[in-house]
Amino acid sequence: MTAPSRRDAETTHDEDPRVLVDASNVAHATEGGEARLRNIKLVQAKLLAEGFEPLVVADAALRHQIDDKAAYEAMIDGGQVHQAPAGTDADYFILSFARELNARILTNDRFRDRATEFAAERERIIRFMIVDGEVVFEHRNRPRK
Repeated sequence: MTAPSRRDAETTHDEDPRVLVDASNVAHATEGGEARLRNIKLVQAKLLAEGFEPLVVADAALRHQIDDKAAYEAMIDGGQVHQAPAGTDADYFILSFARELNARILTNDRFRDRATEFAAERERIIRFMIVDGEVVFEHRNRPRK
């Protein structure tokens, strides 16, 4: 019998193992301003290693900003990245899917403009940092005051 993983200890039985990844937020998470596909891949790998199922959602503009356009397009074509329709708000899709799936959201976005409409979903956010190619998650049940 194996010991429960850290994810099992932190996740309630009614929570879906899927985590919606805010791809634009993740891609821009490292210094330098350039949107990096490597960041998305690092976060996907870390979530998988912790027993989560990442669902990467991006706004349509990211395909024009990302550093490795060909590999990013291949991820869209392969279903690894889900792109919100052009001219729409990807944040709304991320928050709506999180509500529908009872899933967590990986982002550093505060979603302040949607605080009232999506209060419960904002409490399921996983914050993160990427430093020297390493991803660190901050798992909290409630936002800081």
